[in-house]
Amino acid sequence: MLWVSRMRLGTFEILLLFVHVSAACEFGPFPYRVTGIVCRMTKPAALLLNQETAQVIQAAFRNARFPNITGERSMRFLGKVAYGLTNIQVSDLSIEQSEVELKEDDAIHIAIKNVTAFFKGTLTYGYAGAWFLQVFHSVDFEIESSIDLQINIKLMCQKDQVAADASDCYLSFHKLTLHLQGDKEPGWLKQLFTDFISFTLKLVFKGEVCNEINFLAQMLANFIHDLAANFVQDEDIKLDISLASAPLIKANYLESHHKGLVVYKNYSSVFTDSVFSPSLLTESRMLYFWLSEHTLNSLASAAFLDKRLVLTIRGEKLQALFEMEDTEAQQKVAQKIFQGISYNDTVAKVWSVTHPQISLEPEGTVVKSLVAVEVSVFPAGEEPLIILYMEKEITVTIQAAYAEKKLILRPLDSRTEFKVFKCRADPSGNDPSIRNFLQTMISAAGIPEVISRIESTLTSLMNSKGLNLVDIKNPEIITRKGYATVQLDFSFPNHLLLDFLGKNI
Repeated sequence: MLWVSRMRLGTFEILLLFVHVSAACEFGPFPYRVTGIVCRMTKPAALLLNQETAQVIQAAFRNARFPNITGERSMRFLGKVAYGLTNIQVSDLSIEQSEVELKEDDAIHIAIKNVTAFFKGTLTYGYAGAWFLQVFHSVDFEIESSIDLQINIKLMCQKDQVAADASDCYLSFHKLTLHLQGDKEPGWLKQLFTDFISFTLKLVFKGEVCNEINFLAQMLANFIHDLAANFVQDEDIKLDISLASAPLIKANYLESHHKGLVVYKNYSSVFTDSVFSPSLLTESRMLYFWLSEHTLNSLASAAFLDKRLVLTIRGEKLQALFEMEDTEAQQKVAQKIFQGISYNDTVAKVWSVTHPQISLEPEGTVVKSLVAVEVSVFPAGEEPLIILYMEKEITVTIQAAYAEKKLILRPLDSRTEFKVFKCRADPSGNDPSIRNFLQTMISAAGIPEVISRIESTLTSLMNSKGLNLVDIKNPEIITRKGYATVQLDFSFPNHLLLDFLGKNI
């Protein structure tokens, strides 16, 4: 329930983590041993994300800081001709086509074709001939260029997290044409500078643009990691999403493996084995998350230690539970329990007495816990009075889904067993009508009410993390023995890229 959805929220943000094998991190001999979370992004998702590459490339061109370019050359009759190009900046840019290819066990290859870029700046030149004094002139210029980019992104592991290396970057120029202001300068001058500085310009543009692309790639990797870390942390409870083993890059998908260990104050979960295998995930959907039973159990323990598994019910809600069936027999039992006390003066407290135990089965998520229920009366001007206390071992099987930006938890069946029972209306505990009534009320109304509260709370939590801003398509939550998978398609979460560009560009 609580822990399944928190885990699902925690893993959604990993969808942008492009991963690759890195020698910077050392892993044990067992590739999936300490693996609590796995993310697989298939080729269709990579193609979708690549459609947004243009915005990052445009940012790289805009942000590149081009140095001043200076030089000189000896010319017959003119003496030495010196020149300087200053204040170089991009004035306009368009991208015709971008393609992505996953090179198995190597890199993510991005080919960006026909980038049309216009650079503007100021050209200063001077010459000192044999028959006249040195003269300097300044003129505005525009450089029209057509460029292809080839970028191979290798993702490395630094400090147990993904770091992108886009230094393998190449620019090919189809066109590099210099236009002087108004084209009024002598033809020989335009020809001189076009031929003489074009090679230098190519080197400068390549160096600065590729450096900026590499810088942005590294910043984007850090941004995504920070975003993921925030998604999997709520106050004192967080998940360790550091890499558990060397990730995979295949021709049809990328796959990253994360520890998924729960950290809560002085508590940290530990496990030494995992049932994960790459064959457990397919390639038919855009995005997959694999979640271990151990991780969900650890989240349940942390939630218990943080006293989150407590619920209070009062007023009309409490009345609806005890009067779920408007029959004379049930009204009599409810009157026995409350003895004429108003529901407005009554509070029911429900909490987990022990660590809940979670197991994942093909039928759903099975939650087993010893649950206490205490009903207290707070009459005006009097001391609180406990009229009912009971402890029951409850086992409930739940199927989870996500639709219309809401978490849906559906109980399939439940089993309850009284462990402790104290009722002011039945001190001896010999009245079977009260126990039978409470048994029916808990199974038919109490458990659904608790699950409904958890649904609402966790939906709000996930929305506060921004999950509702992502267009998730046909998500499926599938449980198997010892693990669960979440598989889905999605539209690009453009707000994430805009947020990144807004903070870093």
